[in-house]
Amino acid sequence: MTAKTYAVSGMACGHCAGFVTDEIERLAGVTAVAVDVEAGTVIITSDRDLAVAEVRAAVEEAGYDLVGPGR
Repeated sequence: MTAKTYAVSGMACGHCAGFVTDEIERLAGVTAVAVDVEAGTVIITSDRDLAVAEVRAAVEEAGYDLVGPGR
């Protein structure tokens, strides 16, 4: 299992976190998603390495922007 933190801009409330979580959970291999709206971060735990492009597409589908690659 791997866990990576991504910076996401544009989130302002719990509804935002829900939208982002829903989209990321659809990615194959994702086992957990933790969104911190105040910090503007998302921690994704998965059983495979996720491509940044996959994560970016999911975040953009939710209506937000991925600011940088995972760390």
